[in-house]
Amino acid sequence: MRLTCLAPVLCVGWNLIMVAALEPISTGLAVGIAAAVTGFLARYQNVLYYFQECCRPEWISYNKTGLQEDLQKKLFGQHVASQVVFKAVTGFMNNENPKKPLVLSLHGWTGTGKNFVSQLIAKNIYHKGMESGFVHLFTATAHFPHTRDLETYKTQLQQWIKGNVTNCPRSMFIFDEMDKMQPGLIDSIKPYLDFYERLDGVSYRQAIFIFLSNAGGQNIVQVALDFWTAGRQREEIQLKDLETAVSLSVFNNQESGFWHTSLIDKNLVDFFVPFLPLEFKHVVQCGMAEMAAKGLELNATVVDRMARDLNYFPKDERVFSVKGCKVISSRLDFYTD
Repeated sequence: MRLTCLAPVLCVGWNLIMVAALEPISTGLAVGIAAAVTGFLARYQNVLYYFQECCRPEWISYNKTGLQEDLQKKLFGQHVASQVVFKAVTGFMNNENPKKPLVLSLHGWTGTGKNFVSQLIAKNIYHKGMESGFVHLFTATAHFPHTRDLETYKTQLQQWIKGNVTNCPRSMFIFDEMDKMQPGLIDSIKPYLDFYERLDGVSYRQAIFIFLSNAGGQNIVQVALDFWTAGRQREEIQLKDLETAVSLSVFNNQESGFWHTSLIDKNLVDFFVPFLPLEFKHVVQCGMAEMAAKGLELNATVVDRMARDLNYFPKDERVFSVKGCKVISSRLDFYTD
């Protein structure tokens, strides 16, 4: 649990009063100092909120333009995901009285941008981004590794979410590796994602839940291949071409954390967001962006050579990258050494 924002105010005021009391000055002067401090805090206490993260607009506010630009300029080859994420987040954040939390499920092969998008969402809502105390990341293999402890995990997860939403209604919860999550675990938080106004006095309607999974990736790849084989443009692919197939795939996959989950059959997931397999040109874009992020001099020749040495499929046509942009950072270190 995080301390409330009143803590710095009370501590500053009390410390100043104690200093005044310890100094060899008159009682009248000490009282005067205390009164002045109290008046200052009453009038300018909002200034102190800038020194400790709080569940307030100074620390939590939606940057619509920032998210739109980040998705357009930093996320490559994902026109469907970009559009869906931007509209979903914007609509939710602009709604002063949402009927339920925002629930997004991001699907696709590794290296296509799922984790990156969750970071962009956090960056444009929370002043401290992923470092915010109100953004909570869970990974299946790290936080829920043992099948024998399933019931314990369920209880802990419920307590953790309830405690953090009580502390800050505008909390974000990211669940990575949903394809490795134990079936049944995620159903334990189903009540918090539903259309309840309050549960035990707590409203979850302003919270955001994001699930990341490789499950359904094969279905997405097949659609992309079908479009390519038919000679159709990648940009012609729409959400309607993918969403139903993805949701059915993860619901019926016994190895998925979404297997027969009530989150799906009760329609509590607002959007299943598909991430398409990346092509060579997108890998090059990732490489150039990574060089810029590392502060390196941009070198298209080096990036092109690095991108061509990666694996693609189908084997003969080499259309889609096997690992997307997952290994770009480490590969660039090798090619620029």
